[in-house]
Amino acid sequence: MDMSMMMGTTMMQGTDMTAMQNLLEASSACEQACTMCAGSSLGMAGMEKCAAMCLNCADMSNTMMRMVLRPAAMDLESGMAMMQACMVMATACAAECSMHVDMNEQCRMCAKACQEMAAACEAMMASVKAMM
Repeated sequence: MDMSMMMGTTMMQGTDMTAMQNLLEASSACEQACTMCAGSSLGMAGMEKCAAMCLNCADMSNTMMRMVLRPAAMDLESGMAMMQACMVMATACAAECSMHVDMNEQCRMCAKACQEMAAACEAMMASVKAMM
């Protein structure tokens, strides 16, 4: 669903709606991939850290998505901090999952979704900085 038309009336002028849409979609995809990866890793020896990181990343992705869906309530400083935190968490989760791609196909898909989330956060942060 293209949320940009719905959100367009509540955004500050100059917001890059494509970057916002990409962040929204990447957040949702990352949450889903991380949740599925954590579930598939449960009970596998040596996958405890991976599963836990995926669950944390899923929670952060969900929070990021919810913040994007409430743009009128977005405080610039807290929004930038949240995007930075999500970018760091997604990058760490992608690195962890990348170590397990030979054990679990879900880890490969999760790592890719996490990388896309980190890239979407970075793009949105650059867009916001350009407006300042």
